[in-house]
Amino acid sequence: MSNLVVSEHDVLAIALDWHRAGRGVAIATVIETWGSAPRGVGSLLIIDASGAMEGSVSGGCVEGAVITEALDAIADGKPRLLHYGVTDDEAFAVGLACGGEIRVLVEPVGGAMPLAMLEQLVQAKSDATPMAYVVNLNGAGRRLADGREFVDRFRLDRSGVEADGTTFVAIHNPPLRLIVVGAVHIAQPLVGMARACGFAVTLIDPRSAFGTADRFPGEVLVEDWPDEALTALSPDARTAVVTLTHDPKLDDPAIVTALRSEAFYLGCLGSIRTHAKRIARLTDQGLSSDQLARIQAPVGLDLGGRKPAEIAVSIMAEIIQTLRKVA
Repeated sequence: MSNLVVSEHDVLAIALDWHRAGRGVAIATVIETWGSAPRGVGSLLIIDASGAMEGSVSGGCVEGAVITEALDAIADGKPRLLHYGVTDDEAFAVGLACGGEIRVLVEPVGGAMPLAMLEQLVQAKSDATPMAYVVNLNGAGRRLADGREFVDRFRLDRSGVEADGTTFVAIHNPPLRLIVVGAVHIAQPLVGMARACGFAVTLIDPRSAFGTADRFPGEVLVEDWPDEALTALSPDARTAVVTLTHDPKLDDPAIVTALRSEAFYLGCLGSIRTHAKRIARLTDQGLSSDQLARIQAPVGLDLGGRKPAEIAVSIMAEIIQTLRKVA
């Protein structure tokens, strides 16, 4: 089972493929947890009529029971709302420290879950459009909602049951992205930290000696001029941009492009004095004070770090703080 490497969106796309192939599919979703539950709310497991599966709802503790219920759901087209307690012994068996409780919703595709809604969810993720799948747990009501509804849930990537106790909201957000301008020393630990936090990373540097595969193995490297590269990448509301070159010829065009995009974060390396000069230059280029106020500089939270890895930690901390902050 490949649940450790398959994303939730991949699971939905696989479910759609399986259904179209006539395999019969049910989707199991963790809708609530208590204690140290193995998997978080929104985690998915898909099962076909032969018992094949992808994803996970418990790390292995209750998958067998969920599969049995899913096979019955595929047969009769009806949903199941399941509750499981994961004991300490069961949790230990799959490498966890302690147990918990989970509630799982099982929905057969084409039955309880309308096929059209699954198709729209998969398409929305491919189009980088935020979408929520909303279920009335007391009945058959199901609908889709866009990013204007459940704003805090979208910002926090937080699926869950609403305060009414009967409405479950599954958040399906576009992928998080980090675009780094400048393949400098700080970028080396930063890109690894970003990937560990779930960001897809693109590194931009027109200086071929900097952005090499030897220095950044496995990373996406772009050698175009930063503003041209950023324009092509189209930063959206799920994108953070960090400029690190400390060279106005490279950083300034990237900053201008980022400020004209929907990027939720723009952080720029440089001291207070350097940033003051940067603000003067950008003001002369016609940027407003409101636009310039979006720049986080000096970049990163003030953690007192000086080493490249410490600065990278402060940058990721500030990015996550900005992303998750609820107005």
